[in-house]
Amino acid sequence: MSIKTLPDLDNSLYPQVWEQQSFESPQALLMALLTQRTTIEPLAFTKQLQNNEAYQEWINTSVFGRYIQRSFAAIYHQSEDSFNLDIPVLFRRELMRHAQYLPPSQVLFVAGDMPKKARQEKLLTTTLNPATVIVGAKKLMSAQTVVNQIRVTSKQVLGFPIRHNKRTSERTRNEVLLLGFDDLRLVDEQSIDKCFEKSSESSSTDRPILLRSYELR
Repeated sequence: MSIKTLPDLDNSLYPQVWEQQSFESPQALLMALLTQRTTIEPLAFTKQLQNNEAYQEWINTSVFGRYIQRSFAAIYHQSEDSFNLDIPVLFRRELMRHAQYLPPSQVLFVAGDMPKKARQEKLLTTTLNPATVIVGAKKLMSAQTVVNQIRVTSKQVLGFPIRHNKRTSERTRNEVLLLGFDDLRLVDEQSIDKCFEKSSESSSTDRPILLRSYELR
């Protein structure tokens, strides 16, 4: 059975207009959020996604919900034992049967340091929501706040849009689980000496920001 490619989301979603400013790409919008040239709540961006026809096609063709994602993560990273040794492989193989190729140039985001096993396991949970990734990065306890932006550069990246419950706080996750790729390469690293919030009341927002850019193929 041939593997389908998801519709081109970013070209239909951008440019985005926020606070009377136009942003031509996900990267431009993320930078504006990091430098405080604009502010967006995660739910506001989620609503933009939900009103987008391409994203609706992503979600409507997905069989992958948050419950399956949690189950897969729990099984895949369980302590090794002889009885369950083959279960993670079999579970992943079944999910791969339903995976689709991501459109080239699709941009995804990850909060915090890139998981060390991501390249080895070819497995990574990302989000389409730049406001959500910033909120996630703020919650992590580290000396600096790390935000990653990932651009798909080949036609062979396999993944799943995750169908979230619209009635819970999960709806702003807007996640995509990557299940197969050849290479995840760091191509740029930029320090942004700005706080996330215009207010300086909380010291947790005063940490320097590190923006890392990756290519995924």
